[in-house]
Amino acid sequence: MSTGAPTSQKTALEFKSTSLTVPVLLLASNDIALIDQQLQEKVVQAPEFFKNSPLLIDLQKLNAQNLAIDFVELVGLVRRHGFMPVGIRGGNEKQNGDALAMNLPQHSLHGSNAPLVNKTPAKTLSTPAPEEQKPANQSVENKLVTQPIRSGQRVYAKGDLIVTATVSAGAEIMAEGNIHIYGSLRGRALAGVLGDVNSRIFCSDLQAELISIAGIYQISDDLKQAAHKPVQISLDNQTLIIKDI
Repeated sequence: MSTGAPTSQKTALEFKSTSLTVPVLLLASNDIALIDQQLQEKVVQAPEFFKNSPLLIDLQKLNAQNLAIDFVELVGLVRRHGFMPVGIRGGNEKQNGDALAMNLPQHSLHGSNAPLVNKTPAKTLSTPAPEEQKPANQSVENKLVTQPIRSGQRVYAKGDLIVTATVSAGAEIMAEGNIHIYGSLRGRALAGVLGDVNSRIFCSDLQAELISIAGIYQISDDLKQAAHKPVQISLDNQTLIIKDI
């Protein structure tokens, strides 16, 4: 019989709640050939953004119109275009069953992710509830990054994010508040990721693959007129406004 002190066990893991931005494929047609064509067009516009990107498949519009689609074929199609499906939303009983058979979970229709493949946000998406205002003496968790953010890297700030170097193509920066970039922005910048419509993006040299405020986004093809300029980006009535600085 051991009389020694009990051995303390080191914690190997923990579960934490977090907010992640995942593109949503919101389908309005069951024409597989047309979906194939338009997915290809999207990937060509921003290949680094969509490469190995997680994707939530939303079928609510199809099912509201009683438009049938082969979910297994659809998953195979989006995978061929380099996406990595992570779940289904708005599916019927058979589609949900097919998804589970492919190890893809069912997600609630009340998530806060805005669709990134369809430029118009789904009307059924809920707006995140405003957070309680912090006391004046409580510091905001702003983040300063002075090193280049390279392709494949992701940086998240709970307050404002300030970057004094280049954001490379294939990199992603996200902030719950504003984003300030004093180098070139060649990757993706998402401000107000928890739904703050008053957030802004300030950029010294706009070459972005994607910009987004509170889930409303534009990709590189939409930004040609503002390319290689210092700009500020704001949100007004669900539309991104880009102005020269």
